Amino acid sequence: MKHASDHQEHERDIQHREHHRSGRRGRLFESGRMKLLVLHLIQQSPKHGYEIIKEISDLVGDGYSPSAGTIYPTLTSLEEMNLITLLDVERKQYQVTEYGEAYLKEQQDMLLALLQKLRLRREIHNNDQLIDIHRAMENLKTALRLKLNIADLQQEQIHQIAEKIDQAAIAIGRL
Repeated sequence: MKHASDHQEHERDIQHREHHRSGRRGRLFESGRMKLLVLHLIQQSPKHGYEIIKEISDLVGDGYSPSAGTIYPTLTSLEEMNLITLLDVERKQYQVTEYGEAYLKEQQDMLLALLQKLRLRREIHNNDQLIDIHRAMENLKTALRLKLNIADLQQEQIHQIAEKIDQAAIAIGRL
């Protein structure tokens, strides 16, 4: 078993690698969240890559399905990080290691927040009464993407956009 200081150093290394691999923000799965979800699913019971794809599809809903090109490299990375190991080499079935269990305990708050986000997303997409909210959220995301693609966006414009979003969030919170 590794020492706590080794584990903390490994955790910093994971966060560093995840930070530098991350792409655009605002994705369904931000940096490291897919790994955390895959690890969580394997913790529930040993799984194959296909089972993980299916479970994530069911968990996220709305037709989302992670690609094999996302899941299999994630499994390889988790294995290289010593968070999972092959239970059945022939069938490529994975299980969580002791180190993976400790990592999940450390990341419990982040995992719960992710599961809550996915649950809320599923509820919004599956609830016809919330279709107007979903449409408005998509409109906001599109407007932000279009505005943020402007190369010469001024600092004052950035401040105004952030302020409008903050005001909307406060107003919605008060409803």
